[in-house]
Amino acid sequence: MVINRVKWHTVFTGTRGEWGAVNTLINDKVQLTLEETLLRRVAWRLVPLVTISYLIAYIDRANVGFAKLTMLPSLHMSEASYGFASSLFFIGYMCFEVPSNVAMNHFGARVWIARIMFTWGLATVFLAFTPGVRFFQICRFVLGAAEAGLYPGIICYLSLWFPQKQRTGIIGLMTLGSSMGNMLGSAIGGGSLELNGLLGLQGWQWVFLTTGVPAVLMTFVILAFLPSTPETARFLTDAERDAITAALQRDPPPRKVAGDAPWSASSIVTVGLLSLGWGTTAASIYGVAYWLPTLVKGFGVSSGTNGLLNMVPWGLTSLVLLWLPRRLTDVRKALLAAIAAAVVGIVLFLISISPVPNVIRFAALALGAPTLYLMLPCFWAMPPRLLPKSFLKGSAGAAALAFIATGSPLGGFAAQNVMPWVNKMTGSASAPMIVPALCLALLGIGAIVIYRVLGVSRLAANGLVQSDGN
Repeated sequence: MVINRVKWHTVFTGTRGEWGAVNTLINDKVQLTLEETLLRRVAWRLVPLVTISYLIAYIDRANVGFAKLTMLPSLHMSEASYGFASSLFFIGYMCFEVPSNVAMNHFGARVWIARIMFTWGLATVFLAFTPGVRFFQICRFVLGAAEAGLYPGIICYLSLWFPQKQRTGIIGLMTLGSSMGNMLGSAIGGGSLELNGLLGLQGWQWVFLTTGVPAVLMTFVILAFLPSTPETARFLTDAERDAITAALQRDPPPRKVAGDAPWSASSIVTVGLLSLGWGTTAASIYGVAYWLPTLVKGFGVSSGTNGLLNMVPWGLTSLVLLWLPRRLTDVRKALLAAIAAAVVGIVLFLISISPVPNVIRFAALALGAPTLYLMLPCFWAMPPRLLPKSFLKGSAGAAALAFIATGSPLGGFAAQNVMPWVNKMTGSASAPMIVPALCLALLGIGAIVIYRVLGVSRLAANGLVQSDGN
């Protein structure tokens, strides 16, 4: 909402009608301030829970990169067979993502997120007792099926609570959980490998045990403290629920890029392209997270040191996500940030595969990781501007968001197979880092295209882009 500047002489000498206009403006400003205070309180109540859940998910996903370091010789597996078995997680995730997200809409976020965490925690614990490659393949598929629907479900869940202006920053804070999950997962993975021999278990077994148990424990926290909707939130009054509804109703209408019909041909094409973009983003992140422990091992460091070094890129990423996404308050800023991140990231990942000292290569990787994660909040600023509002509401919205998110498991599946393949073809442990550089190139081109399609530069010039002052 834009508050027009009122001249002082109008305030002191204006007519009753002019005084009424001033009073209306003041009341609207006060109401907006109260609304922002309410949304901030809701964020403090909900965001830590969903962020921790997402953090635990990424701790769980980081484990295969570290378990691989001792699991391969223990079970006599090749890099290719291990990469394929690990990537079956994403096939299970993809197959069950849409049904899981629709089920979340039916059963409610609290019950379904708790179910997701409990079953994936158990599946991870079972991985600690893998006797051979076939069992490992089955467990990875089951693990993906168990975790399916978590991320798109959370995105849909947040759309029930926060208007678009706040949602980009909220998603950025939630995404902080993924980078911190990789950071903590690196510390846990490296430290767990050092437990080799404790209680008769090998290091890779401890990796799966220490990353599976937290998900099971978090189940009971979700059941106790996460409300499914504003209507069922006991910490809100009726007036506060109405205020949240009013804030959501003031979201700007989408640009008619995909037409008005929820499932028109243009809508379906747009959803497909968004899914492709999401998959490309996921491929870059999963590829780096999966291969980085192997690359660092080539530096000749111990397992514990490997884990500590792997914390550095994700720690820097967490700092960037803590500071930047909340400033991306409109689609123009999000697109420009995505384009800038793509350019910087490409340069850094190309440096990481250059014939330079290991210190420089690792520094380039550490600085390149934040450019990948910055794409996440930038990406989710796009669907509300490209698709009809029905895609973000009800079971149809849950299905559409889940379909977009199926790009993530496809990207993960591709990354965990392509990275070992590039390594085999080139004989270089650093060469697979060309994959995230190529992904960033595609994402940067996509951001430029969307920038032109939405005409955000023209909208900004005309004052039609929603921003902090709106």
